[in-house]
Amino acid sequence: MTLKECYAALGGNYDEVMGHLRSERLVQKFVLKFLNDGSYQLLQDSLAAGNREEAFRAAHTMKGVCANLAFNDLLASSEALTEALRDGKPAQAGEEELIQRVKADYDRTCQTIRAYQEGVEA
Repeated sequence: MTLKECYAALGGNYDEVMGHLRSERLVQKFVLKFLNDGSYQLLQDSLAAGNREEAFRAAHTMKGVCANLAFNDLLASSEALTEALRDGKPAQAGEEELIQRVKADYDRTCQTIRAYQEGVEA
């Protein structure tokens, strides 16, 4: 799988990220580093603990990382969750669906990056 194919599979925008970072090697470096980013785990842990303020920060961080890497599907879902959590708002109707959408997008993103990584390391 090429990096461009990886982006297509995870719902990202390869041309956009290349416009930002201008080097496929640099893009590859940051895409692979995404697997070690702790924002999603912090989001999950914070939601489980009922710490909406920390969950907001984690979702906001993940949104920023996704914006920088042009992971557009995960960007859209994490942005929606960030807004739902903003300013310590109490849980709203539909929030669980947002959480599940972020989880699905995150899982797909990581699975795709791992598949790409296997090809790079082979």
